[in-house]
Amino acid sequence: MRPFLTVFATIAVFLSPVGARAGEILNLGDPAPPLAVSGWVKGEKVERFEPGQTYVVEFWATWCGPCRASIPHLTELAHRFKDKGVRFVGVDIWERDTKLVKPFVEEMGAKMDYSVALDTVPEKADPNEGIMAKTWMKAAEENGIPTAFVIRDGKIAWIGHPMNLDEPLAKITAGDWDPAARAKERLTEKTRERKASVVWEKILKPYRAQDYKATLAALEEATSGDAELAEEFAWVKFAALCNGGDADAGLAIGEKLLRSNHDKPHALNNYFWNVIDLKLKKEPDPRVAELALRAARRADELTKGKDLAILDTLAVALYRTGHAAEAVTTEEKALKQLEADTPDRSHPYFKLFNERLELFRKAAAEKAGGR
Repeated sequence: MRPFLTVFATIAVFLSPVGARAGEILNLGDPAPPLAVSGWVKGEKVERFEPGQTYVVEFWATWCGPCRASIPHLTELAHRFKDKGVRFVGVDIWERDTKLVKPFVEEMGAKMDYSVALDTVPEKADPNEGIMAKTWMKAAEENGIPTAFVIRDGKIAWIGHPMNLDEPLAKITAGDWDPAARAKERLTEKTRERKASVVWEKILKPYRAQDYKATLAALEEATSGDAELAEEFAWVKFAALCNGGDADAGLAIGEKLLRSNHDKPHALNNYFWNVIDLKLKKEPDPRVAELALRAARRADELTKGKDLAILDTLAVALYRTGHAAEAVTTEEKALKQLEADTPDRSHPYFKLFNERLELFRKAAAEKAGGR
């Protein structure tokens, strides 16, 4: 699995039940639902949305890697917009064990410098059935976290990923924002997501089973007649072709993906990991591995060698292409970055990275001994 940022970690987003029918979706310009939290873990309580005020309500969970990555950015924004009266609230939802929340918040310390609350989950109910999870996230058809809502004068002004919040929040606080004008665009996006969910329902099972022939057949059927949708799933076709033995056809798509995502490090990381994953049943075609290495090097260049997931991908790509010694050095960098980002040494990525490091060191030793 791709640490912190993985496409397949978010597949549940598309397979979650739709929270509202078209036209009934909670959207920009609508009144914000009430804050129905069960308790406050940190910061000042926010009982209600006051007229004329701006609030950011962000949904997260302790088990969500991207949430951890976005928390410091939210803190930065909370400090930057404090003088403008913007209040930030992080609401923990979909939590498997709420006892983990307080220690998590304490561990984050100053990196999580805003109010934090817990969703209200009925006794013995599934964590996904929390009141906030249903009345906000599900109603808005936002099924992946982290997700932030900006509330202005009691109404929803913006919904999206916290890492994309800077510009909208600046415009909202400056009075240069028209939620109604953007509501139609969001409905269009949700229509696309519904179509994508149908595709996922058809291809997920065979893909996970590494039945690439069935994956390609299901993908062709599900995207037939919709060129835009087919383009959205081009990375799946790329992986299925390469992993299924048709490297020539897969490489043509892969080269196009590399060009179109040349300045998008996380897209490169996610798309090309799928053809070098150490869990694949077959070794990748050398040409495919080399292409994945090019993508990983570009992603690492864009992130200046500081993204642990990309460093880990680069190490695997180096290993797959026979550069074992360099794979060792790169995985050591990934582990060092993990240590800096994640103080909790019980985190599963420590075990994962160390296992890979041992594998790469063994390969490097064997190669050196065979000289």
